[in-house]
Amino acid sequence: MTRHLFKLVWNRKRSNALMILEICVSFLVVFLVATLGLFFLDNYRHPLGFEWKNVWNVRVGTGQHGGGSGGGSPEQAAIFARLLQEIRSFGAVEAAAGTEVIPFEQGGMGGNWKIDGRDVQMGIDEVTPGFADVMGLQMVAGRWFQQADSGLAWEPIVIDRDLARTVYGSADPIGRPFGKPEPKERQRRVIGVVSDFRKSGELMPNDNFMFLFKGLAGPEARPLHNLLVRVRPGTPAEFEEALVKRMQAVAPAWSFEVQPLRQVRATSSRFFLTPLIVAGMLAFFLLLMVGLGLIGVLWQNLLQRTREIGLRRAAGASRAAVHRQLLLEQIVVTSLGVLLGALLVVQIPVLDLIGVLSNRVFASGLLFAIVTMYLISILCTLYPSTLAARVQPAEALRYE
Repeated sequence: MTRHLFKLVWNRKRSNALMILEICVSFLVVFLVATLGLFFLDNYRHPLGFEWKNVWNVRVGTGQHGGGSGGGSPEQAAIFARLLQEIRSFGAVEAAAGTEVIPFEQGGMGGNWKIDGRDVQMGIDEVTPGFADVMGLQMVAGRWFQQADSGLAWEPIVIDRDLARTVYGSADPIGRPFGKPEPKERQRRVIGVVSDFRKSGELMPNDNFMFLFKGLAGPEARPLHNLLVRVRPGTPAEFEEALVKRMQAVAPAWSFEVQPLRQVRATSSRFFLTPLIVAGMLAFFLLLMVGLGLIGVLWQNLLQRTREIGLRRAAGASRAAVHRQLLLEQIVVTSLGVLLGALLVVQIPVLDLIGVLSNRVFASGLLFAIVTMYLISILCTLYPSTLAARVQPAEALRYE
């Protein structure tokens, strides 16, 4: 039976080749959209590592380029420290801290570090001691930064659990050196480990992350770009005006832009989800066109094969047999298109083209695309095959 089906498909290879190509392209589009959606969904299920509700960000403009990485002066760092003190004096403020980059913000600091002969990629942020209280970080080992850390002969760092596993495996990282310092750099040592910190938000996967201690006193001190403020629940929006007025009194030449962290999160979500929604709509209309095209092609095939089907009925084939034959033919055509698309798709894990894509997400996206293509193909075949099954033997005489 299978051999006969392949022979029938081969006899109509020109029209079937176009359908196979359509199915292959549609399969690839469905796979990409489904895999991206499942990737975001899988990431969303994992803990974020920090608390963003009731947190406001104040973007600080000092008039200097480069920010905390080299711009500014010790005098400006002292002004930044005064701003922190003033903010903490508000009754509506639970905690405040300085940071170079903020959660959910696109871009930031990061790079590759050479550790024990391995290249380790990580995100980096410079923060003041109050950052853990503002963002509700959970310590899993060691401690967070303290003001007294500015007097250490080595540079203290806090890393997240992902980075601790990557660098130290199952060993305890507390007190151990982190990498080999460059000339004129201080040795970095781990003083604490926090839970997995996903700076880019819920839709992005876990990533290695390191926090650097940022002191605001001394000849090398520099201001930071952002002030994060945790306010008490129910704090009215009018508090923003009072906050900016107080900061402007401390630093009249500086600029301040206040934005709730929930807005930064919403902007980040739109940045990632908008392409997915657009791609999903395009995939929907593509599948709709493919479905209508399949119905049209199958209808045309029915008209061309009326004599063949009538002869089959005259030879004793039942309606069910004709209906089953046409469905199986379309399943063979669909299988060839899906197989061609799957051969292209499996190159992704084989060649390690997307390292952040887990095997579970890849397999789920592949299965979803396969089921979708078979479902569409079968649904589009049902009506034409039903009409074909109704052809009477006498219909074949009209085509003699």
